[in-house]
Amino acid sequence: MAEVTVESGRLPAEGVRRMFDRIAPVYDLMNRVMTAGLDRRWRRTTVRHVVRPGDRVLDACCGTGDLAVEARRQGAGEVTGLDFSERMLERARRKDPGVEWVRGDLLALPFEDASFDVATVGFGVRNVEDLEAALRELRRVLRPGGRLGILEITTPRGALAPFYRLWFDSVIPRLGRLLPGGAAYTYLPASVRRFPAPEELAALLGEDGFGKVRFRCFAGGIVALHVGEAR
Repeated sequence: MAEVTVESGRLPAEGVRRMFDRIAPVYDLMNRVMTAGLDRRWRRTTVRHVVRPGDRVLDACCGTGDLAVEARRQGAGEVTGLDFSERMLERARRKDPGVEWVRGDLLALPFEDASFDVATVGFGVRNVEDLEAALRELRRVLRPGGRLGILEITTPRGALAPFYRLWFDSVIPRLGRLLPGGAAYTYLPASVRRFPAPEELAALLGEDGFGKVRFRCFAGGIVALHVGEAR
């Protein structure tokens, strides 16, 4: 059995929840710092790929709500943001009271089958204990033909790989030690290293109820966007 520690990038669900509660006050700031502000552009692109005007949208593992808010901004109808960290949701509620913010678990979504036209997950799916169970749960709450968008950090293989290792494995953890919940920024690079490569995640999506699966990478392969349709 894989070791369960911050350094291994594996934590039980309650450990992940406590970690995100602690870093909630600095979460948005660190996202901007870690991505040089590009995370906002990636979220806009995610929404453009999967959301259509009037859609009912679920943003799971919504964190402080940026992706859910962007879906509303781009014309989604009803938007629900779900996260299991109450401290994250407190910040999300301040950004857009028009979103329905729900505390809940991606592995046991509190919604009926085929409830949504679209489901998104931005930088959160690698934190679940059972990835395939999470994908099946997202499929369950989507109507047939509904669209899924998963935006996640990945490990580049090309020219940016040495820079990536320096930035995520050295600079970010050291910076994180200066902030509340700094262990999260040791967990971050470790959780990315153990997460499936883009091709592997695409295959899992195909096995867990999604068709027309495709992905594209951004910033030299540091981030990948996977999209698919519920079969």
